[in-house]
Amino acid sequence: MNSPDPSRSSPPTSPASDGPCAVVLAAGKGTRMNSELPKVLCPVVGRAMIHFVIDALEAAGIHRQIVVVGYEADAVKRELATRDHGNIQFALQSEQLGTGHAVQCCRDLLSDQTGPTIVVAGDSPLIQSDSLKTLLEHFHRTQPALLLGTLKKDDPTGLGRIVRNDAGEFIGIVEHKDATPEQLAINEVNMSTYLFRTPDLLDALTMLKNDNAQGEYYLTDCARLLRESGRPVEALPALKPCESLSINNPDELQLVDQQMRTMGYA
Repeated sequence: MNSPDPSRSSPPTSPASDGPCAVVLAAGKGTRMNSELPKVLCPVVGRAMIHFVIDALEAAGIHRQIVVVGYEADAVKRELATRDHGNIQFALQSEQLGTGHAVQCCRDLLSDQTGPTIVVAGDSPLIQSDSLKTLLEHFHRTQPALLLGTLKKDDPTGLGRIVRNDAGEFIGIVEHKDATPEQLAINEVNMSTYLFRTPDLLDALTMLKNDNAQGEYYLTDCARLLRESGRPVEALPALKPCESLSINNPDELQLVDQQMRTMGYA
């Protein structure tokens, strides 16, 4: 019997569908990286950064992953085919139309996913497995439509603020440029880590619109759409300061590499 081609999507098995699933956003080129490599293949600590994301997901018990590929898709597939014992599937985002559109490209693969689905960035190698476990545990206790993984950050400049009511309940995300002076003082920020009840995710994806200046579909809008439809949305500041380190250019790549070496990744 022929061995399976790791570059092709295959139908998920029932056990994987019942457990948690991750959608890993990995379609971008990363134009500011000054590299022909897809951004998620740029190395940190001598290894393509996406491997650290998959490692953290596996360590948190999330053994089914759907990787959204786009730029140099075959190169990303080849790199991930080097992993042992993976349950990785691929969804193609042929046009870069936003984070919401990237997850929309996964709808067929998520159609029989009965466990929760977490969406994470493939260019976040400092994602921590214990943070993911904390989110999953909270999700299983409270069963919201969406649980946002957030972070309390000393300097939240440029990041979307998590707005809560007087009772401490999540009521929305306000982008830095739209925030009032009072909201700018909020230090809890959105880190683009989204844990959904999968049927609610699929519903929200059908409601997304691209009526914005960029003409893109934003996954962030799912929080508002689910709340407006009467479904519970929560935010939990479970992420650690190291998880806020982003990689958008070679200087940030070097900074993350140094941080990971300090933390014992190499």
